[in-house]
Amino acid sequence: MTLSLLQYALGVGSGALVGFVLGLVGGGGSILAVPLMVYLVGVKSPHVAIGTSAFAVAANAAAGLANHARAGHVKWRCASLFAACGIVGAAAGSTLGKAFDGQRLLFLFALLMVGVGVLMLRRRASFGNPDVKLGRENAGKLVGYGLGAGAFSGFFGIGGGFLIVPGLTAATGMSIINAVGSSLVAVTAFGLTTALNYAWSGLVDWPLAFVFIAGGVAGSLAGTRMARQLSEERGKLSTVFAWLIFVVAAYMFWQSSREFG
Repeated sequence: MTLSLLQYALGVGSGALVGFVLGLVGGGGSILAVPLMVYLVGVKSPHVAIGTSAFAVAANAAAGLANHARAGHVKWRCASLFAACGIVGAAAGSTLGKAFDGQRLLFLFALLMVGVGVLMLRRRASFGNPDVKLGRENAGKLVGYGLGAGAFSGFFGIGGGFLIVPGLTAATGMSIINAVGSSLVAVTAFGLTTALNYAWSGLVDWPLAFVFIAGGVAGSLAGTRMARQLSEERGKLSTVFAWLIFVVAAYMFWQSSREFG
């Protein structure tokens, strides 16, 4: 696929927005990336948009992870177990997702987002435990949530942070800022797994992916700084996370109604 200079410039700006969101809430990047690539940059195939965004978001998530790790927000053992199990689910889910109609994938994903947003608002008043550690009481939950989040991530071609953050808090009771930072381990792993599967089928636009990544690195720095500020007030970061999900879900419903209407 050949894009114009304007489309590549729009790719840089879109990447900056996605990187900011990933640094801020650890999720939402991929579901923003796909519609940005389709409706703003002008990628005609939803599957190419999904494969390209999966790689770009994985790289941007890695940049955000480095920022959160320096700030001490990452619970490495919990995050690594979650990610390792999720990779298995992502590989299976992405194989199934490639065979599914691209527009219907986006509609189903919007439905799922609404449910997750409601759950995040219900849990927003809790600070969580900043000293949580991997142990017998939470290992099984991390395995289960990791497999499920990975499967959804691969099926929808997303990094899955909007699933991973509530999954980590539900499994371990960790604080929201720790869940945001730790989620980026899994977002990176899931995104790479999905991207490699799509790349195998020739469904990744590599030049667009790299300009998207360039914009995302700068955006992730700003997002991480804002996440630290919001996490100091009870429930504010969770509320931002939930309303971001609702806004994007509404956008996806609107676009889907246009496609099917």
